Amino acid sequence: MKITIIDGQGGRIGKSVIEQIKKKHPELELYAVGTNSIATSAMLKAGADYGATGNNALIVNAADSDLIVGPIGIVFANALLGEITPAVSTAIGASKAFKILIPVNRCNHFVAGCKEASMGDYIRIAIEKIESML
Repeated sequence: MKITIIDGQGGRIGKSVIEQIKKKHPELELYAVGTNSIATSAMLKAGADYGATGNNALIVNAADSDLIVGPIGIVFANALLGEITPAVSTAIGASKAFKILIPVNRCNHFVAGCKEASMGDYIRIAIEKIESML
C-alpha cells in the first residue's frame, strides 16, 4: 500500500501525521510530498521513507497512491496561500486513492459539520482511520 502524506507551508500537519504513523507502524513505507522544500524536509525528519517536492512530484505521486493524507486544502485550487495549483488539486481529486483530509478552517473555506477540535484531535482521528484501513 502506497501511503502519501501531502503538506505545504511548514509541513507541521504532515510531520505530525508521519510521527504518529511511524510510532505505531514503523514497517510502513511513507511518501512525503511537499509543496515546498521546508514542508518536505519537516516530513522527512519526522520519519518519512521517501520525499519529493513540487507540482510534478505531487501530481505523479497522487496518480499511483493507495492512500493520500493531508490538510483539506490539498483538494482546493490555490489553497495553502497559493501553494496548491489547479493542476495539483485536480490530480489529487482525480486520484483513485482513498483520501483522508484533515479539516483546517482557514483560507476562505469552512467545513460544515466539523466540530471545533484541536489540530491534534483531528490528526488523531485521521490516524485512527488509517489504522482501520491497514
